Amino acid sequence: MNPIQSLQGIIPPMITPLNPDFSLDVASTEKLIEHLIEGGVHGIFIIGTTGESASISPDVKSDLIRLTCKKVNGRVPVLVGITESSFVQSLDLAAIAHESGASALVAATPFYINIDQDEVVNYYQKLADAVKLPLFLYDMPSHTKVKIEVESAVKLSAHPNIFGLKDSTGDKANFAALCEAFKGQPDFRLFIGPEEILAEALEMGGHGGVSGGANMFPKLYVSLFEAFQKNETEKVQSLQETILLLSANIYQNGTYKSSYLKGLKACLSFEELCNGILALPLYAYSESDQEALREKFQFIKDRVEQAVLQTI
Repeated sequence: MNPIQSLQGIIPPMITPLNPDFSLDVASTEKLIEHLIEGGVHGIFIIGTTGESASISPDVKSDLIRLTCKKVNGRVPVLVGITESSFVQSLDLAAIAHESGASALVAATPFYINIDQDEVVNYYQKLADAVKLPLFLYDMPSHTKVKIEVESAVKLSAHPNIFGLKDSTGDKANFAALCEAFKGQPDFRLFIGPEEILAEALEMGGHGGVSGGANMFPKLYVSLFEAFQKNETEKVQSLQETILLLSANIYQNGTYKSSYLKGLKACLSFEELCNGILALPLYAYSESDQEALREKFQFIKDRVEQAVLQTI
């Protein structure tokens, strides 16, 4: 069995720390990786939506793959996002990931193009044929505008190099349908993106979460997963309530559509885990917005510490 077939737990979609010139902030990246591993995460996913994959440069992507794989050094699996509108560019990233020692690849549907489900299936089959690492499907229709239907996922699961799917639809019914469809295929791994439904997704039969908040508080999410494995229902519920509180206070400030990333990177900068710089077209919160957020962050940080202590 390929080790990826037993992958489970919390796999943070790591932010991409940037310098003011939008190059990779190496020191912060190394610090963040250690923070995540010390927090007990079960893997690290780079160059995803939270990593600003559509906005960072090819040089930053290649630098990030090489640095992350070297720094992690096999301690946890490294999953590399290869989502591009160009098939060839996806293959280029996949080759760098393979050469660097990554564990698996993750690809959302190509964006800025209208494609139907037959083309979705054909695309992923061709991609899985061409890459040397295990491939995960990534369903993110809010951003790519193309859905991976459950029926398409089932067809694609027959490919020997497609090992699972990350569901970021935010649709609980969709995840439930996936879990039902794959009841007889326990080796096909199903991960939930939106952390607000992490506990529910695990109860449905999901294998783990790709939770953005785990960049800040990895132990919170790992504690929830461990409590779920131990069937400690009350602890799971308490930790999920803390995650919902985090989401409401950190991800939903102001009227920006980018408030999730703005809030996440700002809070990580408070902890000196990055500089808080976002790749254009996004930009950071103003100083006054950050000061207001800092108060909320301290409140959430205290709540998280209490919640995690209660699970020990």
